[in-house]
Amino acid sequence: MNAAARYTRTAMLLHWLIAGLIVVNVALALTVDLFPDELVRPVIDTHKSIGITVLGLVILRLLWRAAHRPPALPASYPRWERFSAHAAHAALYLVILGVPISGWMHDSAWNDAANYPMSLFWLIPWPRLGFIANLDPAIKDTLHGQLGAVHRWFGYGLYALFVLHVAGALKHQFLDKEPELQRMLPGGR
Repeated sequence: MNAAARYTRTAMLLHWLIAGLIVVNVALALTVDLFPDELVRPVIDTHKSIGITVLGLVILRLLWRAAHRPPALPASYPRWERFSAHAAHAALYLVILGVPISGWMHDSAWNDAANYPMSLFWLIPWPRLGFIANLDPAIKDTLHGQLGAVHRWFGYGLYALFVLHVAGALKHQFLDKEPELQRMLPGGR
């Protein structure tokens, strides 16, 4: 496979790191109720730390992408399919940004937040968003519920776009016989 048709190593590393962290975070979110009470807070704190990490990594990925043009889609793809792939990628980036931002806002509106300082992986203090954290407690309580719903719906959007993304890549690889996976797999030629 021609090197110009492949993503850069940095793009691959960021892609797979972000994807792996998202899978771990979804697993934590979906299983938190199965943990014993004494582990719920550490699981939630880990979920928050991973979310903030994903936010930073996706910003890095977008900056890298702006400076390093991704490889063009194969000319054999119909125009509607190329348009759909670009639209799905744009939506995926918006949702991947929206999930942690809405989660951070949701956490900042938590009335009990002052009793549980936030830190990244118990090492780096992380601030709540002051424009939300400093609101009247009654407003924050309502906002906490609303932002929790927004965070959850961004999560549902992420699940749907993730399935479309994987299905599209597998369709191109196995049905269209294009080396789609090799474009993003390290070492694949």
